[in-house]
Amino acid sequence: MLGDTFEQSYERYTGQIQGWDRTRTLRMGISGFTVGIVCHYWYQYLDYYYPKRSFSTVVRKIILDQCICSPFYISIFFLTMGLLEDKSWEEVMEEIHDKAWTLYKAEWTVWPIAQMINFFFVAPKYRVLYDNSVSLGYDVFTSRVKYAKKPEPPKKETAQETAQEKAQEKAQEAEAY
Repeated sequence: MLGDTFEQSYERYTGQIQGWDRTRTLRMGISGFTVGIVCHYWYQYLDYYYPKRSFSTVVRKIILDQCICSPFYISIFFLTMGLLEDKSWEEVMEEIHDKAWTLYKAEWTVWPIAQMINFFFVAPKYRVLYDNSVSLGYDVFTSRVKYAKKPEPPKKETAQETAQEKAQEKAQEAEAY
């Protein structure tokens, strides 16, 4: 919720939006809570099957986290948001198609280092709290990506418009001589 509040503050400051959308922030909070529950059990799973804090174990956890759970988290986020926004399955899938890759690439820039610290130094009972602390910055970015306006497709020219443009270009060329 705090990440979305920060993002909306920025959007208001830059004139992208007029006022604070409390419903948007609430939805982001609910979705974050849902992902947080998944995160909690995921860390329990990793700690149960990979209890050591050796370098190879931590690298294995990071790879599993990034390759298995990150795409799952992102999907859960968009599915939860789609339910809260009363979107159709097709709209949710289109949004996942349009925006999930951007979030996933960002996850690879933030989380491997954060998780290295998490798995090496943070006690298991504090991992979700640590994760949530690091998530604040990532949540601002997630809100930005989620609520970014889809660019309008380029205008398709009709054959008549194309012919008119060519005629105008020829006329301008003839005038130049």
